[in-house]
Amino acid sequence: MGECTMKKIKNYINGRFQAAISGKYLDNYNPAEGKVYSLIPDSDARDIEVAVEAAKDAFADWSETTAIERSLILSKIADLIDRDHEMLAKSESVDNGKPLKLASRVDIPRASSNMRFYASAIQQFASEFHQMDKSTINYTLRQPVGVAGCISPWNLPLYLFTWKIAPALAAGNTVVAKPSEITPMTAYLFSKICVEAGLPPGILNIDHGLGSKAGQSIVEHPEVPIISFTGGTETGKKLAVTAAPMFKILSLELGGKYPNILFDDCDFELALNTTIHSSFANQGEICLCGSRIFVQKGIYHKFLDAFVEKTRLLKVGDPLEEGSKLVAIVSEDHMNKILSYIQLAKEEGGTVIVGGKRVTVDGRCKEGYFVEPTIIIGLDHMCRINQEEIFGPVVTIMPFEDEDEALEYANSTAYGLSATLWTEDLKRAHLVADQIKSGVIWVNCWLVRDLRTPFGGMKQSGMGREGGLEALRFFTEPKNVCVKL
Repeated sequence: MGECTMKKIKNYINGRFQAAISGKYLDNYNPAEGKVYSLIPDSDARDIEVAVEAAKDAFADWSETTAIERSLILSKIADLIDRDHEMLAKSESVDNGKPLKLASRVDIPRASSNMRFYASAIQQFASEFHQMDKSTINYTLRQPVGVAGCISPWNLPLYLFTWKIAPALAAGNTVVAKPSEITPMTAYLFSKICVEAGLPPGILNIDHGLGSKAGQSIVEHPEVPIISFTGGTETGKKLAVTAAPMFKILSLELGGKYPNILFDDCDFELALNTTIHSSFANQGEICLCGSRIFVQKGIYHKFLDAFVEKTRLLKVGDPLEEGSKLVAIVSEDHMNKILSYIQLAKEEGGTVIVGGKRVTVDGRCKEGYFVEPTIIIGLDHMCRINQEEIFGPVVTIMPFEDEDEALEYANSTAYGLSATLWTEDLKRAHLVADQIKSGVIWVNCWLVRDLRTPFGGMKQSGMGREGGLEALRFFTEPKNVCVKL
């Protein structure tokens, strides 16, 4: 395959690579340089129609293949991702602006793991059997739904793309997928891997383009009965409005406003070092980043001083340089959004004690999109900064008195994706975890992921669950068969 030096990315439809029917293209930026470096198809409803027809035609054969046959192809794809690890990591870093080290150590290995996990899981996927009496039995069939629409975000491009694609294909569905138009490169390279792995035409179709055009066309299509979407909450709301009257099966993994709660009996150094990472990993462009830090009053000032000191040491720099801890924001628009929230924090009475400004990085990145790691104090827990998702390297720090106040702060937002709490008191850990309204709770750790466990949010952080057998259940329809013997 070679390096990502091509000028034009292509759609992957029915096993072939092709331009959008319109012939139009969208600019694809290298955010570290602030320059266009490739073009992507500006797909519309016509391209989606062709892709859906290809997926429909392929479904009959693919759904009848054995679990072992599907497993072998998914395993081959995983092997090829591993083979091309270095090239994919660099492509991800260039396309997204994230640190090369992060892409190499997390994003690409996880993409491979997603494919390999579901290659194995589908062979372990079992249905239920119920005996009513000696003459009557019930058994449940788990059958693929049909053409699945999979729409993935820009922050973890290949990682979250495969997180949807793998279980959908493993369960016997065919797929029409749309990666983010902001970070399309590794999805394009993935389509080449699928060809090499021997995935039959039409099983996976990848349309590039705008969410408002290509993505919406997938959601609106009457022959796409199931949708898996990861992205912003407002987009998720619009998607649900379209899909609900059509009775589509929906999984929505949406935004978050992550509470990170430190009790005064925590392992201070572990909590401090992990919180630095959980606050600013991937420039805060992860829905699981701890943007709201609540610290019990007994250790508040000690923590604040130490956190400030460590934050000031974080180097903002070139994503391809080893020492860079924070790198480029994914786009100019998103950078400006982050900066506008920092300004809003000041207007709401907050004090920016670290960062708060755009950064100019010397060399090739002098025109790139960079923002300092930012710490804000002095805000009320109900202000906009503490209620709305910023999705950048910005955290607020607030003291709290006791468990009740910590829970009040943690549960005060419309979001409920994930949370972390730090305490050496096991009883407290269980009781607080039980009362936090979030789909995932980490105790004395962060972002430790077992692929067998369910993942998803409460409230406006989404609906449904991904991961493990939950994903295979989502991508299959249960059918009960009752037999009178």
